[in-house]
Amino acid sequence: MITPNKLEQLAQQLGGALPPGLKSAADDFEAKAKTILQSQLSKLDMVSREEFDRQAAVLAKTRMMVEQLEARLAALEAEKGANDDNA
Repeated sequence: MITPNKLEQLAQQLGGALPPGLKSAADDFEAKAKTILQSQLSKLDMVSREEFDRQAAVLAKTRMMVEQLEARLAALEAEKGANDDNA
């Protein structure tokens, strides 16, 4: 997620890119750019990096459990098939 410091840096870069004749309005522009960026970014459906990492860990654990269950099921089916052949 973009932090307030990143927004501040981006606003400063945008202000720094203004032509020399507009430098007097740069501070006002930076403030408005920061406000607009914050507003637009808040509308996006994003999660924090921490939440993403948590969900990735849950997914990895779930995949491992599914693989273990698939292996157990295959073993049980093989055992049942062997028992059916012996009967």
